[in-house]
Amino acid sequence: MKDDKVSNKNYTDVLIGGKIYTLGGLEEESYLQRVASYLNDKIAMVRTQEGYSRLPDDYKNLTLCLNLADDYFKEREHSRSLAAERDLLEKEVYRLKSELVNAQMKNREHNGRK
Repeated sequence: MKDDKVSNKNYTDVLIGGKIYTLGGLEEESYLQRVASYLNDKIAMVRTQEGYSRLPDDYKNLTLCLNLADDYFKEREHSRSLAAERDLLEKEVYRLKSELVNAQMKNREHNGRK
């Protein structure tokens, strides 16, 4: 019996580095196209680096991999930073809501004594 996830795989042809590849995944075809576009942008960027054209192919591939890893780690750190900021803001919202409830209760007590 085939796994449902495998049977729902999307396949699409993409152009990466001047070659056509068939990519498959659970993601939408548009996502796979965006991944290919990102890779093409990275490839174009590393090709502009001084001395890149004189590097052996394995060093060219390593340069691309290092740039991709660099992007990944920067984005991961940015994501963690945003998550920490969100947590602080959630705590601040909770504190402010608590202050509001306390102020409303004091106001009701004060108005009830009149």
